[in-house]
Amino acid sequence: MPLLQLIVVLIVIGLILYLVETLLPIDPTIKQIIRVVVVIAVILWLLSLVGLLPQRIGSVAVPGRRLVT
Repeated sequence: MPLLQLIVVLIVIGLILYLVETLLPIDPTIKQIIRVVVVIAVILWLLSLVGLLPQRIGSVAVPGRRLVT
């Protein structure tokens, strides 16, 4: 993914998160949960983009078991 496209995606995610937090009348604890979930999802997505996480969790080999494709 080109760097410019990555920056645009992160800006759009941040804008959507900002709009959810400012415009929706939700309990502050629910807003905090939404914020944490979005931040964790973005971090996992970025880690998978740079190759530090596998693309799919199912592709991780479990010790002692054969990987069936």
